[in-house]
Amino acid sequence: MAKVPQGNRNLIRSINRSIILNCIKTKEPISRAVLAEITQLSPATVTSIISDLIAEELVLETEAGVSRGGRRPIMLTLNPMGGLVIGVKLMENQAVAALTDLNCNVLQKASIQITNGQVDAVVSSLVALVNDLVTRAAIKKKQLLGIGVGLAGVVDSKRGILRQSPFLGWKDTPLRDLLQEKLKVPVYIDNDVNTLTLGERWLGNGLQEDNFIVITVGRGIGMGIVMNGQMYRGTSGGAGEFGHVCIDPSGPQCDCGKRGCLESYLGDRAILRSARGKLGRDIQDFEELLSIIKSGNELAASVFSDAGKLLGRELANLTNILDPKLILISGEGVRMGSLFFTALQESFQNNIMPGLTRDTEIRINPWDDDAWARAAASVVIGELFNPPTQPEGGIGRI
Repeated sequence: MAKVPQGNRNLIRSINRSIILNCIKTKEPISRAVLAEITQLSPATVTSIISDLIAEELVLETEAGVSRGGRRPIMLTLNPMGGLVIGVKLMENQAVAALTDLNCNVLQKASIQITNGQVDAVVSSLVALVNDLVTRAAIKKKQLLGIGVGLAGVVDSKRGILRQSPFLGWKDTPLRDLLQEKLKVPVYIDNDVNTLTLGERWLGNGLQEDNFIVITVGRGIGMGIVMNGQMYRGTSGGAGEFGHVCIDPSGPQCDCGKRGCLESYLGDRAILRSARGKLGRDIQDFEELLSIIKSGNELAASVFSDAGKLLGRELANLTNILDPKLILISGEGVRMGSLFFTALQESFQNNIMPGLTRDTEIRINPWDDDAWARAAASVVIGELFNPPTQPEGGIGRI
């Protein structure tokens, strides 16, 4: 009998390892015997791989479980501290970073102002930010599984290239390699909304759903798409530019250079512009607008309800095309609260094709300042669980 090439044996073991890790993650605490039953791997294979994972400190043995006859089994869980990850959210004027464990719990945070938008200057700032975080946390870089970077724009995550950024003005920038060369740690880059979507897939609301989308409302309008259990990125990484669906070709100027994009009606600056026009007065920021609405100003409140109606209609159009099981609304824009989301739900129901509405749930995600950085960290965590044969953009699933 011809020998199986060593490379194939290693590949099969890597696939089995990923299957076991995913099973522990979704079923923990779990015994070796139940792992073998669920994964259909031999008990010997499970035992061997678990031994490796325990030695690597990725898996922990915990308390004994319920006996099904004989000795009580030792239960297994993932070790949140089995590896550390840094997630970075890069914005046009600032970068924020978070050091997390494997459950994306934030252990340490840092930020840096971006005063020079040139590529070399920004790379130097990000390197300084990561090094500062490592120093603050009193860890060594060899403890890092990797660094994830999320930013707005069209990102070729496979090649680590930022194809186009509306805020930074960069094109075809090999950001991953530039950072990796200086940091000497694996670096992964992706569109910021894709990182948020991956975070939901691995750690949040989307864990049990194979078809869902994430919509972010804030400085821009973004979308991440999971279809049939896989992240959908499109041909060049540009899938999900929902904010640049054209609403009116003669509408307001958008950052992308076109007119009438959805983002030019629903982004933070657009909301403030609409409020200033309706109230006939200057409004400095979102916090001031929220304060005016809380005081009972109905005209100001109509800005949020009008925005909700528009997004609800466009989500109905999107659902008519993609038919997702779940739509998650996230981002800084969740501050608009019930005025916005009540109008959104009503508009969605009024515009969706009959028969689809009962199958699609719209859910609002709580938001905090760490969310973007945690999302970027989840890109690295996803690599830990991703099967080695998974197509680019795919998400491992048992």
